[in-house]
Amino acid sequence: MVKTLLRPFLIKTRLEAWAVIYAIAVGACTRGELYHVQYPGVAGWMLFTACTGVVFLAGGKILDATRPAAHRASSVRRVLERARAA
Repeated sequence: MVKTLLRPFLIKTRLEAWAVIYAIAVGACTRGELYHVQYPGVAGWMLFTACTGVVFLAGGKILDATRPAAHRASSVRRVLERARAA
């Protein structure tokens, strides 16, 4: 029952991931604008930059999580091979 209720909230495809990232970016820019108005000057710009920077971190994690399992396994294998070679 719980799985059925949570099913619409799962991000399964890359297209859905990009849609979620876009929504996060719009919200972050809106929040950043409010910070810029509330804190004029350098402090407002720093908070705006922090809000938009979080989108890059969250977006990267979301996109990595939606990659196929075979691709994730091969990239982990490559990282381990490079680490052992060094």
